[in-house]
Amino acid sequence: MRHHPRVPHATQEHAPEKPMLPLLARLEVSHTTHQKCQDPISDDGKEDAARATTSPLKQDKFPSNILYSIPKALLVSSNLGWQPISLEMAAGLRMMLFGSTSQVFNHEWKKAYFRFHEPCADLAYALKKDKGGAEAIQMAVQVNIIKHLLFVQNKEENIHLQSLCELRQKEQEKALAVALADILWTVGEGQKATVCLVSNDIYLTPRKDCNVDNFTERVRLFDFFEKGTAQKFLCDHIHCLSCERSHGVILFLYSLLFSRTFERLQKDLDFTTTHLLQCRRGTFICSQAILNIILTGTASPHVFNGVQKLDTEGSVQKRMHGILSRSDVGYLHWRKDEAENHQLLQVGSMLRTPKLPIWLCDINGTHSVLFSTNRLLLSDWKMEHLFDLYFYNGQPSQKTTVHLTVDTRSHHWEEKHCEEESPAEKRISSVEMVIRTKWEGAVINWNGAFPF
Repeated sequence: MRHHPRVPHATQEHAPEKPMLPLLARLEVSHTTHQKCQDPISDDGKEDAARATTSPLKQDKFPSNILYSIPKALLVSSNLGWQPISLEMAAGLRMMLFGSTSQVFNHEWKKAYFRFHEPCADLAYALKKDKGGAEAIQMAVQVNIIKHLLFVQNKEENIHLQSLCELRQKEQEKALAVALADILWTVGEGQKATVCLVSNDIYLTPRKDCNVDNFTERVRLFDFFEKGTAQKFLCDHIHCLSCERSHGVILFLYSLLFSRTFERLQKDLDFTTTHLLQCRRGTFICSQAILNIILTGTASPHVFNGVQKLDTEGSVQKRMHGILSRSDVGYLHWRKDEAENHQLLQVGSMLRTPKLPIWLCDINGTHSVLFSTNRLLLSDWKMEHLFDLYFYNGQPSQKTTVHLTVDTRSHHWEEKHCEEESPAEKRISSVEMVIRTKWEGAVINWNGAFPF
């Protein structure tokens, strides 16, 4: 790990990459704040505002009509090498995320962090899910946690689900740290991982076009050039991402961007996606590029295989970037409104058939996880005739993992029976529909659970 002097500004050695400059050039025409994406201030926000009066940043730098959520003070060893965030880095983050430097994360995002269910219980392996756009990142990280627990630290072909329910707190923390380190190392193409944490110190003074959030201004960057070192650092400091008011999900998102670098991100994206967060329904929703970078290491904006060329007027062809290779974990997608309008997003085989049987699922705009404990499920087509899957959606109402049995063999008698049913009786769970995007015509047994 490279050690950095504790200085107020980055030295020339740590200067941001040159490809960030055109990103910042676009900044000059984008100064408006998307107020409709700001949450109403909750009681937590009022408490945060009161806490802000003790911040080292002078109160007169805050706009009088905006309240800020202050992260909990976190302890990081002072002898570790690190780099302070610069104004150019902060502006680059805002542009890459929002398309504007004036926008800041709303209260839902600031509250989001990584936390497990109770240890040594039915959902000991599972992260709790927050409201709003951050839940997509939490569930994308969840598939990597399951990957580690089932198939990395274990080498058996078929593991019993019970092994996921016996995790103690230390094992939960290690699983999260290892999963995050693995994601960041893959994103950095096996060369570098950057971890972002917050401190009590302010490292930059915002410009007029860059709103203060009293969080980004305090970020420290820790660079690692060996995967094992990054993993150990995250294991030692996992509380910085997994405790209340840590802003853990935002910190991980920042870490993703700096690990990938702005130069690579600009090459990953295409004309359909200029920034990574989209304002919908009063909050910021993750674009497909954010999900893909966690799942595959590349911020491709689309889920089809390869690159598609779009003919335009004249001789210019626009390119849309999809998935170039099979990753360890996959992705499935089903939305009722798209299906009814015959516009269902078609996921390519690279994501539908990953190396390991774990999928992030987008079902009607919310994210969940589908997985098998059989490592070889996707290696032998005969195993896909009759097999078990497990489903976790992160909702507070789910108290245990749902066990599904999937039968892909032909059922002609059932098809005839279905033709005789009324439209009301033909209703099929959205969970079953997303499974059928991978195994067409499959029959799903819920094993006593109520279909949802």
